[in-house]
Amino acid sequence: MNDKRNVYTFEDYKCSPDPVFTVERECLEPCPAPIVVDNGSFQCRAGWASGVSQLDQPRLVFRSVAARSRGAARSDAHVGNDIPSLEPLRWTFKSAFDRNLVVNFDIQELIFDYVFMHLGISTQGHVDHPVVITEPPCNPLHCRQMMSELLFECYGVPRVAYGVDSLFSFSHNNVVSDGAGLPSTGLVVSSGYHCSHVLPVINGRLDAFNCKRVNLGGGEAASYLQRLLQLKYPANQTAITLSRMEELLHQHSYVALDYQHELEKWRSPNFYEREVHRVQLPFSGRAAGVCVSVEEKNERKTQQLRRLQEINSRRREEKLQEDQKRLETLLSVQELLEDGSLELFHRSLVELNMDSAEELQSYIHKLSMSVEQHRLMKAEVCGCRHVLFLEQPAEDGSEMVPELNQENDEPGKTSSAIQPLFNKAEYHQLFVGTERLRVPEILFQPSLIGEEQMGLMETMQFVLEQYPPELQEALVKNVFLTGGNLQYPGLKERVQRDLLAIRPFQSHFKVSLARRPALDAWFGACEWALSNPAEAQGWISRQDYEENGGEYLREHCASNIFIPMKLNKPSSATKQTLVGKCLTDASLPDTTSNDKDNDISLV
Repeated sequence: MNDKRNVYTFEDYKCSPDPVFTVERECLEPCPAPIVVDNGSFQCRAGWASGVSQLDQPRLVFRSVAARSRGAARSDAHVGNDIPSLEPLRWTFKSAFDRNLVVNFDIQELIFDYVFMHLGISTQGHVDHPVVITEPPCNPLHCRQMMSELLFECYGVPRVAYGVDSLFSFSHNNVVSDGAGLPSTGLVVSSGYHCSHVLPVINGRLDAFNCKRVNLGGGEAASYLQRLLQLKYPANQTAITLSRMEELLHQHSYVALDYQHELEKWRSPNFYEREVHRVQLPFSGRAAGVCVSVEEKNERKTQQLRRLQEINSRRREEKLQEDQKRLETLLSVQELLEDGSLELFHRSLVELNMDSAEELQSYIHKLSMSVEQHRLMKAEVCGCRHVLFLEQPAEDGSEMVPELNQENDEPGKTSSAIQPLFNKAEYHQLFVGTERLRVPEILFQPSLIGEEQMGLMETMQFVLEQYPPELQEALVKNVFLTGGNLQYPGLKERVQRDLLAIRPFQSHFKVSLARRPALDAWFGACEWALSNPAEAQGWISRQDYEENGGEYLREHCASNIFIPMKLNKPSSATKQTLVGKCLTDASLPDTTSNDKDNDISLV
């Protein structure tokens, strides 16, 4: 895979600001086209569901973060691709998510502002387009209520549809493979930046009661890789940033089919040299392999010596000028004493922080000696420079600094010998070996990073055990993998191997991977919006929002299950008890007013 001389480099991606698009005519006529927002905790993807070929891709793909320092105004916040480089501003990042749930709706509002503005929506105070937005599995009612309130009250959208991102991806890939959107049964395994989920889908509907979540994702994997490499290369800790670790994770990691056996293979030196990835860190200095001749080294030393001499001469000159000015000031004060101006003389001594004429005379003597010494030294330096200039050879300047190249006086050694420098590039290289498979392994063994959780395959086995054998067979015949954290090479084969181990003998199963694990959720939501007009099941209108509340959800094939919040109404007996208590309280005498009346009568 990797030759010894092959050295990888970091791309260090820098985001460029997104343009402000204009709304196409097809998005306005005959009716406003829906806006599809895949609101992920790592990236947000937004675009139009118009059915036009030039708009069949998400127009905006950006990180779901906003950079705003404490106390800064709202207009000073930078969102998504407006942040050119992530690392310098990472400490100011604010996310709308806690794990995979939207909880910070101030930041979510900034993200919506960014999306609507760059899509070209210029209507003031309202958005005339329907919105399809993704939400996590088993989203709490409060989170959906706040999201609906934000969209309906702040942006005035006509209707909203919510769907689970992994279920949108599941329906999209089933339509592509089957050619028809038939209700399907399967087991959806998704993994994002913060969480992973195992979702059973039965006859096209999510079985929310048996969904399971694992609190591991791409963010934990990148942090684990950063810790491993910082411990391995303590001298380069600042260069091992989280953004670079995410790049290493996406481009250099893989999932081992048999983890222990693969680690044993890495013990072989030949295997290590063949499979290790050398990644170059940026550094300042000469490029690798550049050699310098003796003449160039001597010339550099001569130039450095000359610069030091000039700096010292300049400092001596400045010191001489300061001493001369100080001496002139003291001599002028001494003249005041000689002229008999005693009052002015004593005032000048106080300003100079001196006590007597003797102290003044001592300072004058010291400064005179110092000035004279500097003048003599300056004259000697000028004489030496003149002599060196007269004795300098016409062609060779090596006699000017004979002590700098004493190491080259060996007989038979020519002055043009080449000496290789220390290769700084190799010192700034990361040798990524077993880390390539150790980091993705945390999805299957969370105990590697100290997490007391089940891995993906144990969670999958636990979910399957909740169903009868016939339904288990139907689920494992359509195991679907999706999500941006399931793009490692070898992951599909690892799931197949582990599934073969946990299933009974001669069981049949099928594991498939999404065509575009990170983008298929947006494409599935776009297809759903095109196939479901305004009157179809799944859209929440403003009237529904006002009548049923913000937590209301219209279910569809890719949505969560709506479980309304049940408030226990008081029974008739409880009502009678409360009424009797109120009447009893009302019949009691007002002791405060009586006391007040008594006080008045006594007066």
